Amino acid sequence: MSTVNPQPLWQPTAERIAEARITRFQAWATEHHGAPADGGYAALHRWSVEELETFWKAVTEWFDVRFTTPYKRVLGDRSMPGAQWFPGATLNYAEHALRAADSRADEPALLHVDETHDPRPVTWADLRRQVGSLAAELRALGVRPGDRVSGYLPNIPEAVVALLATAAVGGVWTSCAPDFGARSVLDRFQQVEPVVLFTVDGYRYGGKEHDRREIVAELRRELPTLRAVVHIPLLGADAPDGALEWSALTAADTAPVFEQVPFDHPLWVLYSSGTTGLPKAIVQSQGGILVEHLKQLGLHCDLGPEDRFFWYTSTGWMMWNFLVSGLLTGTTVVLYDGSPGHPDTGAQWRIAERTGATLYGTSAAYVMACRKAGVHPSRDHDLSAVKCVATTGSPLPPDGFRWLHDEVRHDLWIASVSGGTDVCSCFAGAVPTLPVHIGELQAPCLGTDLQSWDPSGEPLTDEVGELVVTNPMPSMPIHFWNDPDGSRYHDSYFDTYPGVWRHGDWITLTSRGSVVIHGRSDSTLNRQGVRMGSADIYEAVERLPEIKESLVVGIEQPDGGYWMPLFVHLAPGATLDDDLTDRIRKTIRTQLSPRHVPDEIIEVPGIPHTLTGKRIEVPVKRLLQGTPLEKAVNPGSIDNLDLLAHYQELARTRP
Repeated sequence: MSTVNPQPLWQPTAERIAEARITRFQAWATEHHGAPADGGYAALHRWSVEELETFWKAVTEWFDVRFTTPYKRVLGDRSMPGAQWFPGATLNYAEHALRAADSRADEPALLHVDETHDPRPVTWADLRRQVGSLAAELRALGVRPGDRVSGYLPNIPEAVVALLATAAVGGVWTSCAPDFGARSVLDRFQQVEPVVLFTVDGYRYGGKEHDRREIVAELRRELPTLRAVVHIPLLGADAPDGALEWSALTAADTAPVFEQVPFDHPLWVLYSSGTTGLPKAIVQSQGGILVEHLKQLGLHCDLGPEDRFFWYTSTGWMMWNFLVSGLLTGTTVVLYDGSPGHPDTGAQWRIAERTGATLYGTSAAYVMACRKAGVHPSRDHDLSAVKCVATTGSPLPPDGFRWLHDEVRHDLWIASVSGGTDVCSCFAGAVPTLPVHIGELQAPCLGTDLQSWDPSGEPLTDEVGELVVTNPMPSMPIHFWNDPDGSRYHDSYFDTYPGVWRHGDWITLTSRGSVVIHGRSDSTLNRQGVRMGSADIYEAVERLPEIKESLVVGIEQPDGGYWMPLFVHLAPGATLDDDLTDRIRKTIRTQLSPRHVPDEIIEVPGIPHTLTGKRIEVPVKRLLQGTPLEKAVNPGSIDNLDLLAHYQELARTRP
């Protein structure tokens, strides 16, 4: 890639830099902990990874983390996997999430929005009261520290209350969205054996009601460890036999009692996309998530009590957990339950307007869909409150940066971020004091020793390499569930470079300190020794109006050859004729690389995704290599299993 310094798309003003919380933190850390006074963000980042223990000590002091038992040292063992953070310390995540109730009782903690797009507030006082009532009821049901509590819930206030009440008693939260089918949910919940299940009778999406009572009944039958089921009548149905009523459990005026747990006590279980085998059940700690999210939300996202934080997500994606943590900074959190495009493609911009969102997060795919649909956010909505639009899920293409700049506001801070469920945070992304360059993430995050390595473990600059993290982060998993010897955890991240986290993405660290994400390294296209991320192909091909979506894989052949097909899902009315085929090939040849022009361009009825919306490149590659469907993919992790039959049939009939 080019390393010539182009003009930035956006540059923060001197006033904005001075007002940023990260600027104030740096000045304070300089005075109290020896952080560098000069050199801006680059110097602060270097200090944060070179003086790792001092940095994280500073974070806990700056954000006034309440340790009920003091820690012996910041990092007892820094080896990966197995780093020990703040040994000896006790605290509670939920206690920190509800602290703003003391000073802002009548202000909104949550704004709940459904497909009517009318925000309904939940005050800090009421959120705290409901958490207190539910926590007491959970204790009465026998829930003890370490017990798992599960939610089959949409993105509604009840889900936040249930998570915080679970954390308050020291339980371990885990959730799935109600659009997940029974098998997908059971593949996750059966691993962790929950004792309580929170459920809805159904949900609304795309203007329709979806009844989930039969699936809830199946979950109850197949989860023998359940002691209680709690019914939330979202669609108005009566509670099934033996279920408890949500309203009865949250009616008391009870102050929450917060169990003080060790720093590394489990907070929640998240799940990998699980495209092969059972999803990985990733366990993260109360203390690790608390300090990582305070850093990420309070410094990188620049969130505070005056902000409103909206991210389009579901409870089955780590971004929901990240969104809830906005409460840690006293921020009002916006919960949207519904289709991202109902009643039209511009729906999310309408929600941002009506809630006064100051930070609005979405997917790169949604931004590109708005661009294709001719949406004009600033023309049609008052977005004057929005300071930052953030994107994740996949790399934001250059055209996405330009579209946000042109169609939302020229002085808009655009934060493309990248991280993972594995750490429930970002490795690189938002920095309010740095410029934004088209197609690039602003910088690695504080405390994250992010590097790009070649196969021999040598660091690279301005070249594509493996995304690695060479120092531990507090939110790295404490373990995987049911992985007693740690082998699955080790093999997931540490088998390539011993003692160093390899995430599985191709990245470029530029000489100006920014980051470019190229896509998954395990599905990278490697032709004639030239590697290219699949995201680069998608960004180029999907500019063509005829292409709704695409998927590319590279397959090593037994004879030493390399077959690289490009699958295209066409827009309505489009035809894959010679003209379109030629334009696709020309686009890739001229914009990317002649080496990466596909061998075949094949029309398909759709592109399969995981339930969290990621294209499933590796399972498709395995199918095309002849792997049976049941071994190539976990069926419960796919949004439309029927689509895979097309690829399986292609593998069977291809010469």
